[in-house]
Amino acid sequence: MQHLDDFDIKILKYLEKDGRIAFSTIAAELGISNTMVHQRYNRMLDQGIVAGIKPMLNEKKIGYDWGAFTGITLDKDHDSVRIIEALKAIPEVTECYYITGTYTLYLRIIAKNHEHMREILYDKIDNIPGIAKTDSIIELGCAFKRNVVL
Repeated sequence: MQHLDDFDIKILKYLEKDGRIAFSTIAAELGISNTMVHQRYNRMLDQGIVAGIKPMLNEKKIGYDWGAFTGITLDKDHDSVRIIEALKAIPEVTECYYITGTYTLYLRIIAKNHEHMREILYDKIDNIPGIAKTDSIIELGCAFKRNVVL
C-alpha cells in the first residue's frame, strides 16, 4: 500500500470536489508551493493512486436508459483472460469484476433500451465461447456513486 500523508489527502479532497481546479488554487489554499502540488500529484499518478483524469458521464443524458448487473458463469474458469478480452470489445460493458460465489465474473452493462440490452446479452455476450450462463439484474437507477472517503 502506498503511503499518503496529510497534504496528499488534502490535495485529493480538493480534486474530488472539482477535478478541474487549478493546482495553483490548491497550493494557495494549503499554503504550499504550486510545484509541491504538481510533484505530489504526479507521484500519486505514477504510483497508480490516481487512476487518471476523465469526465464522469451521465449515461442517461446521452441516451443509455437501461443498466444491468450480470453474473457470468464460465465453462472453465481458466478461460477468464480470453473471455475478459472479448468482453472488453463490447463498449456497453462498462465494468467487469472477478468475484467469488456462484459466478466467475460480474459485469455492469448499459443500453439504450430493452431491445438494445437484449442484443448485448443474447447476440454479443452469450456468443462468446466459454460462457456457460448469464444472470442479469436490471438497474432502476443509481442512488449514489462515489470514491472512498479519505
